[in-house]
Amino acid sequence: MSEATRRERLVGVLKKVTNQPLPGDEESLFESGLLDSFALPDLVSALEAEFSIQVPDRDLNPRKFDSIARIEAYLNEHVQ
Repeated sequence: MSEATRRERLVGVLKKVTNQPLPGDEESLFESGLLDSFALPDLVSALEAEFSIQVPDRDLNPRKFDSIARIEAYLNEHVQ
């Protein structure tokens, strides 16, 4: 899968989960108020469904999913 396609799918998932315009790639999704600890499981579930991955419990850390860039890096490591 190309990085552009992965990124488009990631942005689509984030838009569905947040229902709001997205910040810049490096801006914190938590500090901007788009995500909180209650929305993190929804985001992870949506990412698992979209990318056919399983996010282990040890990875359920807001830092790993804090920005578009961090989520993209995570996906690059875990999606074939």
